[in-house]
Amino acid sequence: MRTHEFQLRVRYEETDQMGVAYYGKYLTWFEVARTELMRACGTAYTELEKKGIYLPVVEANCRYEAPLTYDDLITIQIKVRAVKNASIIFDYEIRKDLRLIAAGMTAHAFINKERKPVRVPDEIRKLFD
Repeated sequence: MRTHEFQLRVRYEETDQMGVAYYGKYLTWFEVARTELMRACGTAYTELEKKGIYLPVVEANCRYEAPLTYDDLITIQIKVRAVKNASIIFDYEIRKDLRLIAAGMTAHAFINKERKPVRVPDEIRKLFD
């Protein structure tokens, strides 16, 4: 399955009163990873939306191994774990200097504007196979 990675720096606004990256920001970084993966594969999430296809998160998980602080340079890796009939599962790893900081997953349903499940479009399946 497809894997992509990129780097970013922890911004000051992403830290809490203790100077540590706020736990909820990791899910935001997962979202950024999905967007970047789609771009790296040659399409944009907005193209799916134009076709009336949406990918809401139906499950999310993150395990924190070590803290991050302001200005830390991190590498986020995203991997497609599985493409099913009407859903997709992504795995994530966040590292700093090769050290695992956090790992997680998100599962997404493919739905239409009426919020009804739809089959994964062939062009999306081809991107990730």
